[in-house]
Amino acid sequence: MSKALRWSEKWFHRGLWLVALVFAWFLIGLGSAVVGDLPRVEAPLRLDDFLDQAQVQPLRQRIEQAKEAGRAAQDAQDQARLAWERARSSTQAERETFANWLALRSSTQRAETDPEVMARTRALDGLKAREQQARQALQEQQQALLDARQSEAAARGQLNVLEHQGRELLQVQERRVQLRVFAMRLALTLPLLVLAGWLFARKRRSTWWPFVWGFILFALFTFFFELVPYLPSYGGYVRYGVGLVLTLVIGRYAIVALQRYLERQRSAERLPDGERRRQLPYDVAQARLAKGVCPGCERSVDLKDGVTDFCPHCGIGLFDHCGHCQTRKSTFAHFCQHCGSAAAPAAGAAPHAGA
Repeated sequence: MSKALRWSEKWFHRGLWLVALVFAWFLIGLGSAVVGDLPRVEAPLRLDDFLDQAQVQPLRQRIEQAKEAGRAAQDAQDQARLAWERARSSTQAERETFANWLALRSSTQRAETDPEVMARTRALDGLKAREQQARQALQEQQQALLDARQSEAAARGQLNVLEHQGRELLQVQERRVQLRVFAMRLALTLPLLVLAGWLFARKRRSTWWPFVWGFILFALFTFFFELVPYLPSYGGYVRYGVGLVLTLVIGRYAIVALQRYLERQRSAERLPDGERRRQLPYDVAQARLAKGVCPGCERSVDLKDGVTDFCPHCGIGLFDHCGHCQTRKSTFAHFCQHCGSAAAPAAGAAPHAGA
């Protein structure tokens, strides 16, 4: 259709489309800000809101106490291990020294009655006793660490059970919140879609069409980007159900629109030739001719063969001759392209001059 428009009119149309896009952009920004604030209507949910604090708090305190006891036992165990290793090292060194000393003694002496041998033996026994004490201290700290870890594990197991139950309640409540937020989104989006549909059906060709199309673009963006991504699933039933309903509604609208269009075409084709040409808007007729289709029935017609004056499909007149210079011209032209004479007004069913 742009080929049939004046040069200035083309640029005005482009500028008005720019106005429509800018208008839609601002509406989208405002709508996104409003929709983005909808979740703030609901208070944020926490897991603790769904737990029995009378049971949870003692368990958490028990876990913290067990952790603290475990850390203290670990530190004490490290110290006890160092003490035991030092005692064991001292005992081992003394044992080796005593064995070497015994090997150097004369074989004629009686070691069991030698006072020095007895003293060394008692010293070695003392070192062995201290090593055993260090070993017992280490085992006590190991037991304390094991008790602390087992106590923490038992308390954590009980807490996990309570938290699992709380998470189930939290998920149920989160789904309810999501459903409420979606309902608010739907309550905001549905009227916009209804209004956009009404504007598309009634006002898309009005004087204020840039604002109409801007609002339509805004409503479509709001539906596809602000509503559909947050559509609850419930196993796919809701999404597929909504998709099915939309398909039925849009499909029915398309079928009804097609039937109405075909009926209008059939009704128009029953009218006299001149009446049909008078009812066709000039710009529409020129745009269809530029595409090589009949302005009346929109079927393809060879308009460049130089002999086709009537549409072979619907019979509407496509070319006639100028009443002043007899030049072949389009029946939809207002003036002759050769002499510039005004075209004679089409008569109801009169034959075209020179047809």
